[in-house]
Amino acid sequence: MQIKELKIYARNFSKQVEFYAKIIGLTLIDISENQAVFQIGKSKLKIVGSDKFKPYHFAINIPCNQEIRALKWLKERVEILKNGIHEIQDFDFWNAKAIYFYDRDHNIVEFIARKNLQNGTEEEFDVNSLLEISEIGIPVSDIETIFNRLNAMANLQKYDGGFERFCAIGDENGLFICINKQLKDWFPTGDKAHSSAFAIKFKENERDYDLEFSNGEIKAIANDEYDKGKSTRII
Repeated sequence: MQIKELKIYARNFSKQVEFYAKIIGLTLIDISENQAVFQIGKSKLKIVGSDKFKPYHFAINIPCNQEIRALKWLKERVEILKNGIHEIQDFDFWNAKAIYFYDRDHNIVEFIARKNLQNGTEEEFDVNSLLEISEIGIPVSDIETIFNRLNAMANLQKYDGGFERFCAIGDENGLFICINKQLKDWFPTGDKAHSSAFAIKFKENERDYDLEFSNGEIKAIANDEYDKGKSTRII
């Protein structure tokens, strides 16, 4: 699954724009009074100022051999979220290494180096090393229902986990991280997981999909209604 665009809401819109443009250094490709679009490798991050905001967790793929360089680069810009004393988290079950930090809205942002993608480079790490948005968190009360809808709509498969506590849906380029918010909080901070509304454009098996997550449900969005926030249930 290739995430083409992720739309999230912001409580502190101007601070979020400043953070991603000046601290992280993303290219700002469009901005209006309450909406900004940034380029992250193959993906776009759309931030919309709104009272719909609740904190998110999302991840960005980096080259598979760059976690140490990414940590050094990030420590010059943000405070690293640790698990105990560890700044780099070792996900041996996914053959991956990850680093976490907060943005200005207290969203948990993750840089993840997935060894299986074999996309290493010896170039210095900088903002151009951010390859794509690769995860968005979906805290819900019923994981199986969300999986069934994603599977019926786009034939997405389980990457890892089950239906009780945690289920990663998709593949290493793009994953919906579905958790039971009654049983699990966000790693590594233990922050409460909210069913935060978002919209997403992604490609799977050469087909494009526009989806919205709101009020704990996944819906399809007609292409001409994506920016209007109107949705039509198709499953």
